[in-house]
Amino acid sequence: MRYGAGPEILRDITMSLDAGSFHFLTGASGAGKTSLLRLMYLAERPTGGVISLFGRDVARTPRHEMPALRRKIGVVFQDFRLIDHLSAFDNVALPLRVAGAEETQVREQVTELLTWVGLADQLHTKPATLSGGQQQRVAIARAVIGRPRVLLADEPTGNVDEDLALRLMRLFEELNRLGTTLVIATHSERLVERFNQPRLHLAAGALTIERWPKGRLL
Repeated sequence: MRYGAGPEILRDITMSLDAGSFHFLTGASGAGKTSLLRLMYLAERPTGGVISLFGRDVARTPRHEMPALRRKIGVVFQDFRLIDHLSAFDNVALPLRVAGAEETQVREQVTELLTWVGLADQLHTKPATLSGGQQQRVAIARAVIGRPRVLLADEPTGNVDEDLALRLMRLFEELNRLGTTLVIATHSERLVERFNQPRLHLAAGALTIERWPKGRLL
């Protein structure tokens, strides 16, 4: 992958993720972590090569089928991307409403999840009046509310304290136990070392895959 006529950001990458797997994505700033995630959630097309999701070659998937494909992927963006004029509740409810869930189900599930992430008293608050950490939690709740088949998270614990970071990681682990495939990009070595999950590591545009303990290559 390259942007315009610039240098290759990602090169010679071949990988597959088993359904229900859990990987950390690591690498120095500028290594290409966000670019790799953007390819995986279909925000970008590769300059060359093939991306296959859920057994489908993305390049050969008809345009009208792409929204349904994307709805199987939950994304936690580094810049949150909350909708400013919607409350925290309505931001989180959006994926359920798009999927046609009944409003009683929406109220129950959204309230329960926002309570779990410590925002029970902020249900009707707009993003502009929330702190960065609170916005992060709303973004995570929105990404996981529909129990996506794949969850991609870009620095999901970067704006919260250590205790809440661990609580959010337990939420991710529970989703994984329920079958969601996870890829979590992080700069936090402390976080990676605390959880016994394989690591996708980017350096100079190339990818290595490591299992615990560190250095044992697949």
